[in-house]
Amino acid sequence: MSKLTGRDLSRLLTDARARTLELVSDLSDEQIMGPRLPIVNPLRWEIGHVAWFQEKWVLRHLDKERPIREDGDLLYDSAAVPHDTRWDLPLPGREETLRYMQQVLDRVLERLGSRELNEDGRYFHQLVLFHEDMHTEAITYTRQTLAYPRPEIALARDARAPETGGPLWGDVEIPGGVFMLGATPDLPFVFDNEKWTHPVDVRPFRIARAPITNAEFLQFVEEKGYLRRDLWSEQGWRWREETAAWHPVYWRREANGRWLARSYDQIVPFEDHHPVIHVNWYEADAYCRWAGRRLPAELEWEVAASATSNGGGLSLKKLIFPWGDEPPSPSCANLDSRLAGPIDVGALPSGDSPFGCRQMIGNVWEWTATDFGAYPGFVVDPYKEYSEPWFGSHKVLRGGCWATRSRLIRNSWRNFYTPDRRDVFAGFRTCPL
Repeated sequence: MSKLTGRDLSRLLTDARARTLELVSDLSDEQIMGPRLPIVNPLRWEIGHVAWFQEKWVLRHLDKERPIREDGDLLYDSAAVPHDTRWDLPLPGREETLRYMQQVLDRVLERLGSRELNEDGRYFHQLVLFHEDMHTEAITYTRQTLAYPRPEIALARDARAPETGGPLWGDVEIPGGVFMLGATPDLPFVFDNEKWTHPVDVRPFRIARAPITNAEFLQFVEEKGYLRRDLWSEQGWRWREETAAWHPVYWRREANGRWLARSYDQIVPFEDHHPVIHVNWYEADAYCRWAGRRLPAELEWEVAASATSNGGGLSLKKLIFPWGDEPPSPSCANLDSRLAGPIDVGALPSGDSPFGCRQMIGNVWEWTATDFGAYPGFVVDPYKEYSEPWFGSHKVLRGGCWATRSRLIRNSWRNFYTPDRRDVFAGFRTCPL
């Protein structure tokens, strides 16, 4: 694969910052701080943190510069500043924060335009790029959590949802064989938890062609699946009792029995064939028990997304994306907030994997059965807080969602959240037992 040039990185970093600013520009001073909740950050802190992270790894680590803000580490180091204290910090005001963000970016772009990049330079510029991309997705779901207005994204202004969609039922057959799980060293950038491909024996299995839809999950709700103790794990039932959950977090039922959903600050019609979204791992696991199915292991998920057939089993060739090795396009995947939300699970057939699974990239993150952990020979990367602290306590999700940046995602990319999180753009697909 071709290596990114300084001009490429300047364009990408500018685009990432533009998205960050789009997501907060319309918010009031009160909204940009928001309430103290364990699942969100104060947005004024979050955007400052994004700039600080860029300064830390590019200007200070690569270029050995002095800090722009002497108090930056005390304010914005997420590994050192406890989450609950971020609302109490002496944060700079909005305008000062925006000036700091611009100052950091200007210095980074100036250096990119004046020197040749080595491998270290490419690595750390991509690290800060993808870090910002992950935060723009987090800011997007924070706006949903806090019932703020739908963000105005320039990329979405002229975009149109696919004209065809609907449901997509049934399973596909995946043969057994040897599969190379993980990322390959020829990729331009890889986080440490994906390293590196290693052979794993795969037993034949079946997996759903599409994620579970709202209409399918509604059957579970209406059959009182949330109230049946036998369908829940011990930890899941404890979570359900503590939260008094009896349906997905943003669903609403009217007195006449009709279901609606909250999308940002609006109550909108229930979309039967969209993937169920904002459900946590416990909810997905309970649904599977009710349906007599199971969540796929992350190995099975990656096989279904990446593997090709040699006629009777699995070929050693694996794909970067379900449709092949070409980067995502709007005809293959719902990404980049282009459509401002999820679409029907039957849409975008040109993005199918070789075995016939649809939308394995984009639309909705998919929970897997797998605990987040290290691959064999794991070595922590310079950003040591990214993966290792979360091994064993988080579940793996795969595939990206409608708000994930297309430059970030691929079949081998591993996301991870604690099993109680239902604020994120996550759903699931299932396998038969």
